[in-house]
Amino acid sequence: MENIVNIIINNMEIKAQKGDTILKAAKENGFYIPTFCYHPRLKVVGACRICVVEVEGSKNLQTSCSTPVREGMKIKTNSERVIEARRVILELLLANHDLNCPTCRKNLNCKLQSYSKDLMIEEIPYEGEKKHYPKDSSSVSIERDPDKCILCERCVRVCNDVQTVYAIENFNRGFNIGVSTPFEHNLEKTSCVNCGQCVVNCPTAALREKSDIKKVVNELRTKESGKSKKHIVVQVAPSIRATLGECFGIEPGKFITGKMVTALKRLGFDKVFDTDLCADMTIVEEATEFIKRFTKNENLPLITTCCPAWIKFGEEFYFEQLNHMSTCKSPQAMMGSLIKNYYAKKNNINREDIYLVDIMPCTAKKFEVKRPEFNDDVDEVLTTIELGQLIKKFNIDFVNLPESEFDSPLGESTGAATIFGRTGGVMEAALRTAADLITGQDIQEIEYTQVRGLNTIKEAELDIAGKKVKIAVVHTLSKAREIMEQIKNGTSPYHFIEIMACYGGCIGGGGQPPISSDEKILIKRANALNDSDKSSKIRKSHHNKTLLKLYEEEYGEFGSHKAHEFLHTKYVKRNFIG
Repeated sequence: MENIVNIIINNMEIKAQKGDTILKAAKENGFYIPTFCYHPRLKVVGACRICVVEVEGSKNLQTSCSTPVREGMKIKTNSERVIEARRVILELLLANHDLNCPTCRKNLNCKLQSYSKDLMIEEIPYEGEKKHYPKDSSSVSIERDPDKCILCERCVRVCNDVQTVYAIENFNRGFNIGVSTPFEHNLEKTSCVNCGQCVVNCPTAALREKSDIKKVVNELRTKESGKSKKHIVVQVAPSIRATLGECFGIEPGKFITGKMVTALKRLGFDKVFDTDLCADMTIVEEATEFIKRFTKNENLPLITTCCPAWIKFGEEFYFEQLNHMSTCKSPQAMMGSLIKNYYAKKNNINREDIYLVDIMPCTAKKFEVKRPEFNDDVDEVLTTIELGQLIKKFNIDFVNLPESEFDSPLGESTGAATIFGRTGGVMEAALRTAADLITGQDIQEIEYTQVRGLNTIKEAELDIAGKKVKIAVVHTLSKAREIMEQIKNGTSPYHFIEIMACYGGCIGGGGQPPISSDEKILIKRANALNDSDKSSKIRKSHHNKTLLKLYEEEYGEFGSHKAHEFLHTKYVKRNFIG
């Protein structure tokens, strides 16, 4: 009991862990305290002060996010003094904030709005200096609107500490402090890798995904009016089916695949295809590539390349080590090639007459499709958030929709493809196929639980056909940097590595619905994908019958010359100003 302290919050006696903050102890015991700058995975700075509480014996109010509990501490989280202080803090923030709420992208999903309602703020008594800064729309993925920034610094800390990209920083001091890019360059000229973790962590609309909804709506409306003969097709990434429901108030972790497909068809898409098919293709190509390298002991470790933010990070910071990266395109890019080439040919449709929209969890996917080596296979990318907005725009009652199936022939997939959406999923899927291809047997043990969970570096040593295979699964780019430094220094012990830029993998991507500071939401999303995998009739990518038919008709063997022509890519050295 030495690590337990007794404290009193709002006249209720509770026990807390020694070393915990007041905020943590309060949250674990059902006492709500508002926060802006705080995030459990970021360094605590106590900048916004909206979380202040009253501690008996202290002259000043204390920031609950940074004040540790101590034996006998008496705390009030909702005293008159505390409420008044929070009101003043919020009023001062609002005085300098762009209050054009109805057209704000965070409208009805904004902490400023919800806290103002809680504190019953109806008028703003202060007049701030309305310093107007230009919006930055230079990036293909992310927009910056400094007028909406409340200086919580969450974007700075996640970009610098968690991602180690250093594309956002504080500038000036005192009353003139602000958040911008190095040397105040446009975002596209910085080291930004488009991961969108700044967007996920921004409590206002100062940082948001760059919306392409209008472009897609224009194509759908033009087709509906008969002015266009375009064949409008959509593909959907694995993780979306475990997260889209949150946009409509559905509990996190609920699978909504059938409703999602119905919604897309009602929006006017001619075909709705499942990116999971090409997740399976990625696996057979990547597993084949790994086996070749492992057998020859060349360019090991092999690193997965499904994540475009990680790819750009590698191109910027570790280009000399990129011989370790798989040459496989991501599932999104493979499906784009498949639709614009194989599918077009099979259905006698001109490539130019197909308009392909991708629904992705990730703002970096918007950047990926603009890479010249992908041949304009994809026309537009919408994030999960954007798809939710599009469905609402068309007044579709998502919650009460019936269920539909993905369209054939590009709709069949396996459980292995579904788990791509969470950290460790690509590795687990690849190992299922690699083990079979190495041994020439149908291995029954396919649960690689060592690579599951939210530890940011997971390691395992496996025995496959009598050979030791050392693997690592990494998420967040700071941990990717650690792994790449090992490779750079020649000290890496691994044979096979999975890297994802976002915490949790694609379920925590920059285009997903706002993530609670509680990791339980990410765990629910991951468990939904795991449950879908477990209930799948086919759980190995190389058993996908549609995939096998595609190789028979189009690509030949796994890893063939033609497969490399359409399903593999190359990387470029990137320089940035910063």
